[in-house]
Amino acid sequence: MFKKNMGTADRVFRIAVALLIVGLYYAGVLSGAWASGLFVVAGIFVVTSFVSFCPLYLPFGLSTRSK
Repeated sequence: MFKKNMGTADRVFRIAVALLIVGLYYAGVLSGAWASGLFVVAGIFVVTSFVSFCPLYLPFGLSTRSK
C-alpha cells in the first residue's frame, strides 16, 4: 500500500507520547477539550506507529527509517 517511512526510534517515541497522554488523563491532569484533542493525537500516533507510515512525512520526502 504505502512505503514505510518510520524508523524504530520514531515509532517507540510516538507510542511513549501516546501512553503519556493517556496516563495524564487518568491521573486527572488533562480534562475537557484538551483531553479530547490529545486523545485524537494519541490515537493517530498509535496507528501510524503500527503501520510504520506517517502521511505528513510524504509531501516533505522525510523518512526516519534506515535504508
